[in-house]
Amino acid sequence: MSDKIIVGIVQASPVFMNLEASLAKAIALIQQAAEQGAKLVAFGETWLAGYPAWLDYCPNAALWNHEPTKEVFARLRRNSVVVPGLETEMLSEVAAKYGVVLVVGINERIERGAGNGTLYNSLLTFGADGAILNHHRKLVPTYTERLVWGQGDAAGLEAVETNAGRVGGLICWEHWMPLARQAMHNSGEDVHIAVFPTVHETHQIASRHYAFEGRCFVLAAGLLMKAGDLPAELAAGTESENTPEKFLLRGGSCVIAPDGTYVVEPIFDEEKIIVAELDLTIIDREKMTLDVSGHYSRPDVFDLKINRSSRREK
Repeated sequence: MSDKIIVGIVQASPVFMNLEASLAKAIALIQQAAEQGAKLVAFGETWLAGYPAWLDYCPNAALWNHEPTKEVFARLRRNSVVVPGLETEMLSEVAAKYGVVLVVGINERIERGAGNGTLYNSLLTFGADGAILNHHRKLVPTYTERLVWGQGDAAGLEAVETNAGRVGGLICWEHWMPLARQAMHNSGEDVHIAVFPTVHETHQIASRHYAFEGRCFVLAAGLLMKAGDLPAELAAGTESENTPEKFLLRGGSCVIAPDGTYVVEPIFDEEKIIVAELDLTIIDREKMTLDVSGHYSRPDVFDLKINRSSRREK
């Protein structure tokens, strides 16, 4: 592995609630990123096939036994990814074809057996040979997200070895969970993928703090979504219906160095593949002053225990 790697963040809008079309778009964007030299490519939170922003922007979405909401959830479920399944096979093939490490957020569906009514907010990491190296489910869906996603486990709460360094990731508000952060720091990340629906100011703070605390590079990846992409049956009669071109999810993707400074500053309201070269030797220099899993950890005082047993359906 070289000390310098080129990484790419895909800041783009999926084809919301259309898994087949979103996957085709993702494959094309991965090719474009690879053609720009990227050896690590990251997509934002639940990019396949879109973040359920209707939970926040459609006032009636959270009403009990609301028929339009149930229909939207059913559509979300039909357009979610089974792991492993056809969609993961296609992503494996494209990662191997272009020799890239691929990190992508998905809505995950359990197809059969125990828990087959549940969706998860998940993050998949594919190696440059196409193998699925990690499968992390968001530990705690945030607020209204609990209407659509179940709770994950710690089976994927770790960094994995890749030809782009040790790569890990967390999902949105997991970056506010101190023990989840420490578990990831202990796993020795070189590059951390921080996925969000949109990387607004508070999420910028979380991402920059993570880079400083973990002494690693952070790729903060956000999505784009316009009001016109909201489900029609929930947006009807709302302000969003009259402003279809207004950005609800604005991207804000950026690249952050191990000292918390920007390598690439946040980019908003623009579909773009953000490419940057990372010098991994910077990590060694920054570890001198702070290493929260080493000389600054005080294991004689603090003892972190993680239950890594999987709660996943067999």
